[in-house]
Amino acid sequence: MRILMMASFGMEIAECGGALAKAVRQGHEVHAAVLMSREESRPQIAESAARLGITAEVEFLGYQYGEVEVTGDAKVPVVSLLRRVRPDVIIMQDPEHAQHDLDPDRRMIALLYSEAMAIAGRDWRIEECGGHEPTPIPTIYYMTPSSPNCIVEISDVIDVKLSAFESLTYQMAFSAQVLQQRMGSHISNVLPDWDPDASDTDKGLAIVVQSERANALYHGIAGHSGAVMGEAYRKEGAFTLDELAP
Repeated sequence: MRILMMASFGMEIAECGGALAKAVRQGHEVHAAVLMSREESRPQIAESAARLGITAEVEFLGYQYGEVEVTGDAKVPVVSLLRRVRPDVIIMQDPEHAQHDLDPDRRMIALLYSEAMAIAGRDWRIEECGGHEPTPIPTIYYMTPSSPNCIVEISDVIDVKLSAFESLTYQMAFSAQVLQQRMGSHISNVLPDWDPDASDTDKGLAIVVQSERANALYHGIAGHSGAVMGEAYRKEGAFTLDELAP
């Protein structure tokens, strides 16, 4: 099986680190692409992916913040990627969740990815997209959905997933600045050993690790999903079964 992680921003690779690390362990071919990222953060994103076991080079598509449009020209790099990798499974952000997320461009990115997948299977700009043959629309799993319909057990790879965040020093520092402002004095209730004198990178990592553990438990044993520590996804479309499974 060939899996393609289509991230809007680099941190999404780590956020899906449980499923990606398990796929690598099971011998599947895993690729990752990032639509937009700062030049200085790209080595950190590549290291984060490597910690999950992803050996294929992370592809940076170079789109700019605040400028994502769903035009023919904008689709070309994404369609070219899809036809070249020919994934069986894609992981991407949830379009439903993106409608209410005020991070830059998330709504347009979800639409761009969906439209690119649709057109990648048609006879459209073949030569401009690298000369690759059209590829079928893969199975799509949406990450961090508001309404998940499947859970991946990640208790055996949770430490690998959390280590992937350690490489993202730029993102961790940014997260610290945003989350401290949002949490205010409540932060000491979330992190009893909170060190206000720590670096922004260390602060951000501490908050993110705590949050990721909480999410995993919420979607695991606390949510009665059948998992101990879970990573939530929403599969696009109906599940097709050969038979009813226990």
